[in-house]
Amino acid sequence: MRPINETAPSAWLAADLDGDKTWIVELDDAARRDLTGAIRAAYEPGKSLLDYRRAEFDLGRAWGPTSHAVRVIKEGRGFTILRGLPRDGLSVEEFELLTWAIGLHIGVARPQGKASQYLSAVRDAGVAYRTGRGRGYSSAAELDFHTDSADIVLLTCYNVAKSGGQSMVSSSVAAHNVMVRERPDLAELLHQPLYFSRQQEQAPHETLFYPNPVWDEAEGVLCSKWNRNRVTMAQAMEGVPALSAKQIEAMALLDDILRRPALMHSMYLRPGDMQMLNNHVTLHSRTEFEDFDEPALKRCLFRLWLAPPDWPRLPESWRPAYGAVEAATVRGGILGQAYDESRREYERRQAEDLGMRAG
Repeated sequence: MRPINETAPSAWLAADLDGDKTWIVELDDAARRDLTGAIRAAYEPGKSLLDYRRAEFDLGRAWGPTSHAVRVIKEGRGFTILRGLPRDGLSVEEFELLTWAIGLHIGVARPQGKASQYLSAVRDAGVAYRTGRGRGYSSAAELDFHTDSADIVLLTCYNVAKSGGQSMVSSSVAAHNVMVRERPDLAELLHQPLYFSRQQEQAPHETLFYPNPVWDEAEGVLCSKWNRNRVTMAQAMEGVPALSAKQIEAMALLDDILRRPALMHSMYLRPGDMQMLNNHVTLHSRTEFEDFDEPALKRCLFRLWLAPPDWPRLPESWRPAYGAVEAATVRGGILGQAYDESRREYERRQAEDLGMRAG
């Protein structure tokens, strides 16, 4: 085993982010006014998100900094905050549409769960995270470090919690290289497939679980995929090989490395922040939180997964999870059990707008 992509911007350490704040992209007042105007002009109560078209939203002076933020996650650190979305000038429904509108200019949205939803409200719905059905975005629990099942994840903040809910991010490239130096034997095991549960969200044609290594390369670029909860849940499924003691040791070491102060960057998202992550080079987590009692104040964020038009090929080993690995192709997501013709039509239309191939 050898370190990979050591000099890449995505192989950052926490000190790099602390010493250079260019990964925070600020929207000015003019950009906020343009976003507010675009949303208020297009918003129709009760209209499905899938029925909105990219051309309906002129992001105006906000598109320059937004497109720069996308370049940062593609070519730079793999992580950025787009700060200053017009949260106070919009209702929660309009803010949700704002998240969707920005996504329409970046890529094709990917479904996220059993209900095949394309935009998820991240709030405490009282579910238990560490179960075969639990999802972290619907709980108040502390989460494991993980990647989401798409090229890009956008997370916009409308309300913060009463306490807790701190966001943490680590570079999967840096974590890989630390493990290679400390325990190359264990790093090698994570280049071999583990089995991930689909958490009972599989489409009719999909299996209950799928194989995927934590790390693999495509065209010289190191990619990562990790979700310990899904690997653990898969162990109870018929046909999944039992984890060896060495594999369990490797998983534990990875989780330890990701939380080391030298690698982990911690921050609290503010109302109006959009966190952007490249899932192939970063992993993220969140601390447990305590919420407000008043419904209007409760923690609320919106999560959007995207397949962008100009990102590179993925490792072939990603195909069972992503459906396709080719560049400029609609890929990733959790198709779920309500993936119908209206969703396919949205994807075909949006892919055509962006010059992409539908999956």
